[in-house]
Amino acid sequence: QRAKEVRPTPWAWTMDTLSLSVNAVSHTVAAELPATSDPFNGPIKNIAPWNFTILAVLMFVVTSLSLSENFLVMFVTFKYKQLRQPLNYIIVNLAIADFLVSLTGGVISFLTNARGYFFLGKGACVLEGFAVTFFGIVALWSLAVLSFERFFVICRPLGNIRLQPKHAILGLLFVWTFSFIWTFPPVLGWNRYTISKIGTTCEPDWYSTNMIDHSYIITFFATCFILPLGVIFFCYGKLLRKLRKVSHGRLATAKKPERQVTRMVVVMIVAFMVGWTPYAVFSLLVTSHPSIKLDPRLASIPAFFSKTAAVYNPIIYVFMNKQFRKCLIQLFSGRGTIPDGHLDPTSERPGMSQTGEMSAIATRIPMSSTVSPRSDDSPTDCVSFAQLPIPENKVCPM
Repeated sequence: QRAKEVRPTPWAWTMDTLSLSVNAVSHTVAAELPATSDPFNGPIKNIAPWNFTILAVLMFVVTSLSLSENFLVMFVTFKYKQLRQPLNYIIVNLAIADFLVSLTGGVISFLTNARGYFFLGKGACVLEGFAVTFFGIVALWSLAVLSFERFFVICRPLGNIRLQPKHAILGLLFVWTFSFIWTFPPVLGWNRYTISKIGTTCEPDWYSTNMIDHSYIITFFATCFILPLGVIFFCYGKLLRKLRKVSHGRLATAKKPERQVTRMVVVMIVAFMVGWTPYAVFSLLVTSHPSIKLDPRLASIPAFFSKTAAVYNPIIYVFMNKQFRKCLIQLFSGRGTIPDGHLDPTSERPGMSQTGEMSAIATRIPMSSTVSPRSDDSPTDCVSFAQLPIPENKVCPM
């Protein structure tokens, strides 16, 4: 009776199954997943194509700006040896990390959004998820180490010990090693890198209901967001507190540098928070409520914000730096001079060695003969106000 029901054609398509007739016997096998239900085979359901087009255009703009800006930072640093100072090592490291984030995550995200789905396959998804997370955390921890190095140079917590190339290299080794330790476990099975809700990018599995996966997310959040943010707040807060102490009782014109440094620190912290807080809050939200229903387009916004950090980091930390600006002018126009004395890393002037632009700006700070020396001076105190490097630009790195 089943044989009589078999159609004469060898293949028969139905809505959800595939029927195959062999030797007058009908066999039914599962059909391939519809393109709209598997993000590796086609766009996900209920998202119009124009949404992916907008994301592709945005990622193209962000990726192009980031790659060009960060490559320029690396090229200028390579070309001008005056910029290759210990305090600039971590800035260049930040540019390298942002460049790699854009080269991997930015380019892949542009291509996948242009197609509307992650057509590169599951292996590329794991690779992209790990690379973006790894290089992103390297960039994030570079900001934390940069704040610590500024605190180290200005406030001298270890007395006469100053920032040397070996110290800067140790900082770089810490950043890359620590970031790798906390981003590689998903590859080994502690959590995993999987496709996002939008279906065009990959990330850690925030939606897992497994407690082991939850333990990774909590650990990752503590070590790769709370800890570096705490370092940034501590170091910049300590620097500002010392600056207020040494400027107490001075004229309003002498307090102007303090206000400039305060604005600079605020800009840096706000930029950090804008880039990473949405992603951190999103990850904690979906980890604590895995069954929460979020529009895939809304869920993609935090990841997009984290990628934009690669664009404004070079602007804040590099292009608003007087050193780099002079070198860029020299590079593109052939005009302008780069005073070697201001960039000499071997300068022995107290409190200004290996600080590059800081030594040049410090000479502009007015000296006051009415300030008596502090009786409670200790190795942990900052250098004197006259020696304290204050950025000429309001958001220029110190």
